[in-house]
Amino acid sequence: MRCHVTLADAASHIRDGDLLLFRGQGIVSRLISVAGRSEYTHAARAAWWGETLFCLEVRELKGGRAVTLASQVRRFPGVIDVFEVNPQRRWRHYDRGRAVEHMRHLAGCDYGYRGVWLAALRHLPVWRFLLRPESDDRRAADQPPFCSHACAAADRLGGGVDPVPHLSDRLTEPGDLARSPFYRYRFTLGGEK
Repeated sequence: MRCHVTLADAASHIRDGDLLLFRGQGIVSRLISVAGRSEYTHAARAAWWGETLFCLEVRELKGGRAVTLASQVRRFPGVIDVFEVNPQRRWRHYDRGRAVEHMRHLAGCDYGYRGVWLAALRHLPVWRFLLRPESDDRRAADQPPFCSHACAAADRLGGGVDPVPHLSDRLTEPGDLARSPFYRYRFTLGGEK
């Protein structure tokens, strides 16, 4: 069950680096959600710059960018879920600040279309049979990231915790992040009053 709140009411409860998972509405979003066995189709991060809350993301047709979270809530009301990172500080060595810094450095990067294509291929019956599971993160930097790839890499490389162990960052999908115990659902941003 979702808890819908306005951004104005929720902002003080959103921390640097909290995970933002979007539920898409179009045809491409439907394909992503079916392939990823999840309702989530896009992943991003919350980040405070002064008094303003931003959304750090790597988005198709745009690449890496930082936009105000308010602009995204206006554009996508009721479909952005906020997940707490590292609930109950279970991973004591996690560095939230460095994870956010990693995401900030992706602003201006290209979008990883090839990575999305390779992740999608792994869901096709014949390809799934032919390809071996990939858990090696050493090849993750071989290509520009896509949304969930960037979020997983930020936590692993910047924060020091692999949120989806045994799966390469470059194959990590939004649904994989939603299922990870490293994140916990808090609330859904339902727009402004």
